[in-house]
Amino acid sequence: MFWIERHWYRDSLVSRLLSPIAVLYRAAAMLKRRLYLTGWCRVATFSVPVVVVGNITVGGTGKTPLVLWLTHYLAGAGWRPGIVTRGYRGRTRDWPQRVTAQSDPRLVGDESVLLAQRSRVPVVADPDRPRAVRELLAQDCNIVVSDDGLQHYRLGRDIEIAVLDGERGLGNGRCLPAGPLREPPSRLQTVDARVLNGATAPDAWSMKLVPSEFRRVRASDETAPIDHFRGRRVHALAGIGNPNRFFQSMRALGAVVVEHPFPDHHRFDAKDLRFADNDDIVMTEKDAVKCHAFAGPNVWYLAVDAEIDPRFGDWLQQRLRSK
Repeated sequence: MFWIERHWYRDSLVSRLLSPIAVLYRAAAMLKRRLYLTGWCRVATFSVPVVVVGNITVGGTGKTPLVLWLTHYLAGAGWRPGIVTRGYRGRTRDWPQRVTAQSDPRLVGDESVLLAQRSRVPVVADPDRPRAVRELLAQDCNIVVSDDGLQHYRLGRDIEIAVLDGERGLGNGRCLPAGPLREPPSRLQTVDARVLNGATAPDAWSMKLVPSEFRRVRASDETAPIDHFRGRRVHALAGIGNPNRFFQSMRALGAVVVEHPFPDHHRFDAKDLRFADNDDIVMTEKDAVKCHAFAGPNVWYLAVDAEIDPRFGDWLQQRLRSK
């Protein structure tokens, strides 16, 4: 996908040639939404609030760190939150799956395991989001946070939060495959909140990802401070939607970075971690969950936390009360 992604963020000949297909894609996306809004297609509703965190672009925007922030905030406010997720690229045929920190990412997806490790709340993975919610409610949760699912309209929701990449924005503004959009930009006018990752805007809540520490992949309880690699050459690996964001973070921490971008949700194996030199390897936390079995002692990951406008929590509580 790398070759076409280069055209999503500029007005190129390729993106123009693909525009007729994008028009059809846009029309199909709008029709699908309208069928659910008008009642032609059935929406599953639940007795507890459902908060959907998603985006209208393909690729990473920071929604998973925001989901973790939300669950920690809600738990601190007295709620019993749980998370539903698609389990993207999970190979199991037995859905839904209750995900734990020890689950196999090959079966339930890398993001699912990361959410279970970091959130410490019940996590259920299932491409059928309503079925996942029903499984989650059996675990005594009284509020559901959906990681992604903005376009999964069969899942009823009380609050929609769209996360935007402050660096890449909406690209060239075209829908797939001519651009990165899953839905037209007008969809953002219908969500309850927009969260802008890495920038500020008057009509969005600001958020940034803050590095907290490095952790050794094979022994994740072994940590190092964020200046550990200052002035040192490292191989930086990233199989996420926007690898450049991770590389920039490593450079900001003072490391001399050798970049190794991979496709989003890349299935790492041992050969991906082999280099002729003995320099340390640093990867994202999402990638690290797939590498525990074969990572050497020189493989680390960078843990990050979402920091969001402190008024956002008050807005969320007020929104939940109004619902």
